[in-house]
Amino acid sequence: MAHSLNASSAAAPVTAGGNQPALDGEAVYEARCDLAACFRMAARYGLEEGICNHFSALVPGYDDLFLVNPYGYAFRELTASQLLICDFHGNVVSGDGQPEATAFYIHARVHKNVPRARVAFHTHMPYATALSMTEGDPLIFAGQTALKFYGRTAFDHDYNGLALDEREGDRIAAAIGEADIIFMKHHGVMVLGPTIAEAWDDLYYLERACEVQTIALSTGREVRPVDPAIAEAAYRQMREGDAESGRLHLASVRRILDLEEPIYKA
Repeated sequence: MAHSLNASSAAAPVTAGGNQPALDGEAVYEARCDLAACFRMAARYGLEEGICNHFSALVPGYDDLFLVNPYGYAFRELTASQLLICDFHGNVVSGDGQPEATAFYIHARVHKNVPRARVAFHTHMPYATALSMTEGDPLIFAGQTALKFYGRTAFDHDYNGLALDEREGDRIAAAIGEADIIFMKHHGVMVLGPTIAEAWDDLYYLERACEVQTIALSTGREVRPVDPAIAEAAYRQMREGDAESGRLHLASVRRILDLEEPIYKA
């Protein structure tokens, strides 16, 4: 299902300038550890699909370089040092290996065209993907967890096969609009965020909301959405604490992995 990217395995070295941190410095290492922790915990929750699916994050201090997982590794294998740093032209600036082709064409174009999306998590996680294949809007704002995403979702209705060129990456980026979550018809979802912690928090709770909705629908009884005014109010209550909740959520993930899988930081 995955395709390797035919691109340069090494580009001219990027050196930090001005206030940009060194690519081998502490800020970038911490971002690597955060991202590796997300890969590992996503695997535990069954949010990945084989060696497919990809998480990316702009390198701290840079707007044109991003961290992404290398092609050929399952989420549960990944460590901080294995993550690649790529530019928007397909060059691997740091690391061994190549990104999977769709990882590059989706993530590079999203980061370039949607600058607020400093982090982009794309998965085929089962419940969210299942709802992307159904008629109508995927998410019913009926459960409290779903209200976290009220007014934050978009739906890309135009599945065009694999994203193997910039045009498809640009089309997906345009479909995002002002949303933080995009359901991709027949495909999966992408979660965008300003930080790795906030993207992780949204990814986790999105799948939980989709799981609960799927269970509710399976009863055959009508699933009744929350009154829009109440849904809007609850959404605002949740969003007030989202950044701190995300930070604490990811910190708990890293504490668990520090005890059980400390190799993620290697």
